[in-house]
Amino acid sequence: MKAMDLKHLLTEAYSMHASDVHLTVGMPPIFRLYGKLEVQKFYEPYSHEELEKVLNDLLKSIDMTFNKYELDFSFGLKDIARVRGNVFKERGNIAAAFRLITYNIRNFDELGLPKILDSFSEHVNGIVLLAGPTGSGKSTTIAAMIDKINSERPVHIITIEDPIEYIFQNKKALVHQRQIGYDTKSFTDGLKYALREDPDVILVGEMRDLDTMRLALTAAETGHLVFSTIHTNSAGTAPERIIGVFPEHQQKQIAIQLSNTLVGIAYQRLLPSINGKGYVPIVEILVGTTGVRNLIRENKVHQIDSLIETGAKFGMITFDDALKKKLAAGEIRREDAKLYARDLSRI
Repeated sequence: MKAMDLKHLLTEAYSMHASDVHLTVGMPPIFRLYGKLEVQKFYEPYSHEELEKVLNDLLKSIDMTFNKYELDFSFGLKDIARVRGNVFKERGNIAAAFRLITYNIRNFDELGLPKILDSFSEHVNGIVLLAGPTGSGKSTTIAAMIDKINSERPVHIITIEDPIEYIFQNKKALVHQRQIGYDTKSFTDGLKYALREDPDVILVGEMRDLDTMRLALTAAETGHLVFSTIHTNSAGTAPERIIGVFPEHQQKQIAIQLSNTLVGIAYQRLLPSINGKGYVPIVEILVGTTGVRNLIRENKVHQIDSLIETGAKFGMITFDDALKKKLAAGEIRREDAKLYARDLSRI
């Protein structure tokens, strides 16, 4: 059978609890189910012409046009789910990847997240960072934080995203969501103008460059609560990553700004649950205590990991200790824990 209606295919994938759908020439649709790619052999492989047609039909239906190389976009599947899509070229053929995102924004308990993240969203100013690789659940965790604020505080929330993933309905807060390419040209522009739009809380989808990082720190320093994501391989290395982006003569000032504004940093990975029917978040936590801020200010960021190890009373936890905790609770398999552990002797 040919999968010619992509919205129908994506709806079917969502009903099967797939997180992602891949379309490529010479293959049937491929779903990621509970972390593993599975070929949907019920469907016939796509030819180049067939896949190009169905993707162009989809893009036309959402008023988009594919350029020569790649295209990011998002859209809604009726009242079922949000879809984040990317169409791209590979070896001259067209291909696509889709991420399926539930409309329902789950809370901290439903997601199995540490309670300390709940408290991060109770601050009125400062910066909160989520670190981790693509597909580690960073956007879902930040959405839980933003939705908590939306439910509890009469504030103005502005999000700048590429693309918009979770849709927030106004509750106690007023929420304005801006998408790169539609509502603003870049994270830097969106953030610069957000500061003139009377925000209390700002979500910057990703801190990709020097200008965005500078503006995010300035926003946090001037009384706003800022959330963002950053690509690092631990919570402890995130401060060094931010400071190191800047020219040497600016690094001292950036370190001072970060030390004055840091609320906390979480590094997150998703591991398959022990029953194979979902994911378990493993979260390393760095809290912006006086000790942590002093290390950042004094350019001793290499010592931050030792403070995470001894900072349990503040809610801090290392990644390996978070793994051990989930392992002891019977939520993940030992073989999976060993794959992700930084120090195998501790597992």
